[in-house]
Amino acid sequence: MEENNVEIKESITVVKTNNQQIVGAIVLAGVLIAGAILLKGSGTPTTQNPANNAVVVNTAITPVSAQDRVAGNPQAKVTLVMYEDFQCPFCGKFFTDSEQTIRDTYVKNGNVQFVYRDFAFLGPESTQAAQAAECAGDQGKFWEYHDYLFTHQSGENQGAFSDPHLKSFAKTLGLDTTAFNQCLTSGKYAQAVANSKTEASKDGVTGTPKGFILVKGKTVATIDGAEPYTQVQQKIDAALK
Repeated sequence: MEENNVEIKESITVVKTNNQQIVGAIVLAGVLIAGAILLKGSGTPTTQNPANNAVVVNTAITPVSAQDRVAGNPQAKVTLVMYEDFQCPFCGKFFTDSEQTIRDTYVKNGNVQFVYRDFAFLGPESTQAAQAAECAGDQGKFWEYHDYLFTHQSGENQGAFSDPHLKSFAKTLGLDTTAFNQCLTSGKYAQAVANSKTEASKDGVTGTPKGFILVKGKTVATIDGAEPYTQVQQKIDAALK
């Protein structure tokens, strides 16, 4: 009888131990799951571009200065800085599809300040075209020359923006060709164009067109490539709110 009692006690002890192990395993699993949920939700919040869900880092880029080519109200709430290359076909498409409309609406009504910066990286004709536009700027014709270049692209480094053609563009636009030709030939703006490319690289530009939509000097959205006007419009409107 005593042996039977011992066996029964031992059986009860085994059952209790097994139950404790099961309960312990369940509790441990619950802790692990809860921990995983907490870790998943503990990430640092990010600001996202509502138009394309691209993460936008709220940082400043090179400040707008007297060296920039600027159109519009300097007190505008929003500043759009565009880095472009006059030979870049995607820049030409962006100019036609989006940039002209932005300047005709947001810039003209004073809501947006538009800033053009050179990122002349496609070759010697890109560099020369950038310098030519700056020379035209000496005569108050930067934007006219800028627009003319984008509407007269014809391949890359195939002669479309050779010096003779750049000089003929100046004549077509009614510039003082003697002053323009001297400016271009002297390389007056060679260093400025090179500096702009350096600053672009510091701002994280690796290709064109690349735009930064700024509010109080801070980037709130970017334009990456030849985005359609409707997409750019959403970003600008969001920045203006």
